Amino acid sequence: MKKTIVCLSAYLMIVAVSFKPSTASEGNTAAATTGTSAPANEEAKVTDYISAVYKQIDFKGCNALSYEVFQKAYNGYLNLRDAGKLGADKDVITICDFSLASTEPRMWVIDLAQNKVLFNTYVAHGQGSGDVFATSFSNKMNSHQSSLGFYVTGDTYNGKHGLQLRLNGMDQGFNHDALDRGVVVHGSKYVSEQYVQANNKLGRSWGCPAVSNELAKPIIQNIKGGTCLFIYSKDEKYQQTAYWMNKKATNVPENMYAAVMAHNISKPKTITYQYMTNGKVDSVKQVIVAQ
Repeated sequence: MKKTIVCLSAYLMIVAVSFKPSTASEGNTAAATTGTSAPANEEAKVTDYISAVYKQIDFKGCNALSYEVFQKAYNGYLNLRDAGKLGADKDVITICDFSLASTEPRMWVIDLAQNKVLFNTYVAHGQGSGDVFATSFSNKMNSHQSSLGFYVTGDTYNGKHGLQLRLNGMDQGFNHDALDRGVVVHGSKYVSEQYVQANNKLGRSWGCPAVSNELAKPIIQNIKGGTCLFIYSKDEKYQQTAYWMNKKATNVPENMYAAVMAHNISKPKTITYQYMTNGKVDSVKQVIVAQ
């Protein structure tokens, strides 16, 4: 008789953990850009924490967000939470990676409580910022350019694009005039797969992070009311001087840190061996091994 061994592997599930840091007073821009920092061990702790959060996000079914961009976005998110700038009822972050072409789904809306990507979709940049790629940015009125940095979402209203969401720019010098400029999240017909296929690029706005008409309402409903929205680019000036992104986040409560890091530890793997004789299973053996 010929005996065959079939090996099957199963992994333990990672549990999502939310994070809600306490509120503290906001520092000044000079401190952030000149190097006032936490002790090295605290910086390493935050770095490990952000890495663990990223690893627990489920990117299945969508494009994976760059860790470098997520790290910068989440560091700013922690700083905004710590400064009391964000609402307490939603653990959601929206990240627009404008280093990518407009023909790619470059907006991620992430539920941090469930470590789940709610949306990964197209988002337009301003017509004054570039064609397929956004290369120029401005905070000036009538520039029709996108503005980089961190925003806190505000309230909604009905305008010429239907339901629209106000954005409060948090980066002085980069997007602080967003409200006065009318920079909002809204839907538009020039943001769609069909438009990309027909034009080899996405349509462009007057500076707003516009999304498709089909997704505008559900996206706005999920991110309205005090959540963090981050528009990223490799723009040198922003990279060097941005306050919220460059300030070292330090406030990671011990209980949340311990919970997240515990789920980041390599889990044991269970291997199941099925012993078969003449095509039929005659015995099963499970072995737990370290990864």
